[in-house]
Amino acid sequence: MPSVRIALVGDYQASVIAHQAIPRALGLSAAAAGVSASWDWRGTAGLAGDAAARLSEYDAVWCVPASPYESMDGALAAIRLARETGRPFLGTCGGSQHALLELARNVLGRSEADHAESNPGTVLPLISALSCALVEKAATVRLVEGTRLRQICDAAEIEETYHCSYGLNPAFEGLFDGSALRISGRDAAGEVRAFELAGHPFFIGTLFQPERAALLDRRHPLIDAFLAAAAERHRASA
Repeated sequence: MPSVRIALVGDYQASVIAHQAIPRALGLSAAAAGVSASWDWRGTAGLAGDAAARLSEYDAVWCVPASPYESMDGALAAIRLARETGRPFLGTCGGSQHALLELARNVLGRSEADHAESNPGTVLPLISALSCALVEKAATVRLVEGTRLRQICDAAEIEETYHCSYGLNPAFEGLFDGSALRISGRDAAGEVRAFELAGHPFFIGTLFQPERAALLDRRHPLIDAFLAAAAERHRASA
């Protein structure tokens, strides 16, 4: 039985519902798959400048909700490590927002790309306030045909829960044209709700919080798939 280690990148707060749900979600998926899994909360401040060393023992990285983080640099460094080393990566809510920032800055070369919540005066607000805040709301996500996320969920539409007020600024979606980024989910108005990275073993970001299914004692197929990818990396590196 593989023993999989997962880094939960973010600043743990017991009051955050997603932080309560994530260990339960991983536990449910691990039990169903017969996988021995463990996870550690890795604060963003401790990852700035030394993410490679501090995360070297982990098979996968999950960048979790509840941003702004104590250190945006630490979160971005962890995401970059997962992207460049092929470690399975899942970013939910704030984690997905920062994955887009990491790609824009380090792949597209747009160092000025920023988050409007932490830097309201940025000249390139890649992540901006949603046209309609999604705090403790559920909504339909339309999954794009041919994407990995649609294959994982085995559905054209899914109903998901949110706790966020920021997302990809529609004015800058075109920056990713021609890159490895693939939009895999949109809302009814066409705004981006999920994406993935072509050519990477597993790199998926969702504005919604799939971990919340665990609060109803249900597994989410995306978390099942993330854990399976982490187990596969563990086996390959053993």
